[in-house]
Parts: sequence; structure tokens; C-alpha cells
Amino acid sequence: MNLLFHFLPVYFVCFQSAEIMAYRGSVRPFVNFNPKHDAEILHKAMKGIGTNEDTILMLLASRSNDQRQDIKAVYKNTHGKDLVSALKSELGGLFENLIVALMAPPVSYDASQLHKALKGIGTEDEVLIEILASRTGEQITNIVKAYKKEFNGKLEKDILSDTSGHYQRLLVILLQGSREDGLGEENIDKDAKALFDAGEAKFGTDEEPFITILGNRRVEHLRKVFDAYKKLSGAELEDSIEAETTGNFENLLLAVVKCVRSVPEFFAEGLSKSMRRAGTDDSTLMRIMVSRSEIDMLDIRTCFKKKYGASLYTTIQ
Repeated sequence: MNLLFHFLPVYFVCFQSAEIMAYRGSVRPFVNFNPKHDAEILHKAMKGIGTNEDTILMLLASRSNDQRQDIKAVYKNTHGKDLVSALKSELGGLFENLIVALMAPPVSYDASQLHKALKGIGTEDEVLIEILASRTGEQITNIVKAYKKEFNGKLEKDILSDTSGHYQRLLVILLQGSREDGLGEENIDKDAKALFDAGEAKFGTDEEPFITILGNRRVEHLRKVFDAYKKLSGAELEDSIEAETTGNFENLLLAVVKCVRSVPEFFAEGLSKSMRRAGTDDSTLMRIMVSRSEIDMLDIRTCFKKKYGASLYTTIQ
């Protein structure tokens, strides 16, 4: 049985008390954490003939990422070898990929996913779109630094070499991780009209206002612009984007708009799509589950149930 399936009960059941608190992740720091004790449990699980995968799974999935980094440091000091390398030598397939993802610091994980998306055969545009549209400015700044440190390259340069056109321009703007400070109320109607005039109100499309406004304005401002746009147009901005643009540029614009409206809903939709096709898109399923587990998985779970009428837990089962 797919061990990715076994991962979910830990995330969904063991941390129900987190719902009572403001914390919106499904994984939180383990109480009475003892990194030395955990390192020894993992060592014993990998020692001898065979590997106790259930022990590895239950322990690592019930520790926060910071705690996993502490376990990793203690393991190396105690046993003289890298814990991730040891785990990789004992595991395989999707379960190995999942455990390796859990062991990476979040910013390093995002950087590695972007590097893989850019340096593999072709470009995994859905990964670029997902990460750059959903991360905060601070997160993106840290991802750029981690990318340079870990892969000895510039993320912007690699994006420029793998993409083109309006899609490329908006990616690079998002990569700056800097949105304008609060704008006056008078600019809300101005931006809404600029988007309307650039799309629905003219023959053809002027992509520039879409890039400038959606790439640079703050989230709070954009939400008001979207409301003003609907009053002006009679339709949602997403409808105009779908009618006026195509390809990766359309997908990126839609992702930005959806993340402005609700990041958890954006990821709930991404999880649904990963399981909707014939076969499961395990890479997307894993990437979202791991990257959002300590941020907003409880909200994603709620959005998923509301939008699709079934629990995320049951759907993955």
C-alpha cells in the first residue's frame, strides 16, 4: 500500500487540538521534544535487516520542521553521518521522496522544487506558478538566497533562460518579493478601470496593466480592486483573464488572483486537481501537503470540504 496514504492520519488526526488555537497548521512542535531520544529511535529503525518504516513515518511526521533539523544535527554528532543520506539508503519510491521533503527546511525545499522545475527536461511551469504566486515577499526573498547558496546560481537568471514573453515578465516581478505600500482609495477605482479598459473594453488585450497591477499591488488593495472591477464589469476578473489571455500567462494571472482572494482555497483546488486525473499527481500532492503542513493546512482542509463536498482525508484515501 502506498505509504503516502499512511502519512495522512498523522497530519489529520494527531493534531486536532491545533484547531482550537490560532495556529493554522496541522503539524506543530511535539511536546516534551528530545532530539537525542528521537535520533536513537530512528537509528534503531534503520539498523539491522529491514527497516521499520512505520516508526520513521510516525516520528518524523509528528515533529515540526525545526525539530527535525535538531534531530538531524544530533544524529550527525552521535553517529557521524548525515541522517537524510541514511534515510535515503534505507527507503525507496514515493515514501523516500516524502521523507526527504519533510527533512528539508521549508525555504530549501521551495528552492529545490524550483531548481528541479527549471533544470529538468523542459520546464515544470505549474511549480513556478504555484510557488511564486503563493509565497509571501519575505519567503520569496529567502528562497532566492537559498537558491543561490545551494545551487550556485541566480533564480532570476534561470527563469529568464527558461521562460519568455508576458509570462516571464510577471514571474520576474513576483520574484522581487516586493509589493507597493497601501495606495489611496482613489486608486482602487483607477486600477479596476485600467484592468477593464485593457481587457473587456477593447479589441485585443493590453497585457501591461494586468502585469503591473497584479504583480505590484498589495493584497489588501487588490481585493478592493477586484470588488470594484465586478461592479464596473458585471463579471469577476477571472472571467476576463480567461477570455483575454492564454497559456502559462493566463495560468499565472489566475493563480495570483486566486491567492489574493484566498491562499488556502488556491491550495485546496491544487490538491483536488492532483487527484482528479486518471492516476494521482503525487509530486503536486506531496509538495502541497509538505509545504503547507505548518502554515494553513487546517484552512485548506476546511476550504476543500466546502468546495468539493468531501473531506480531504477521505479523498486522499
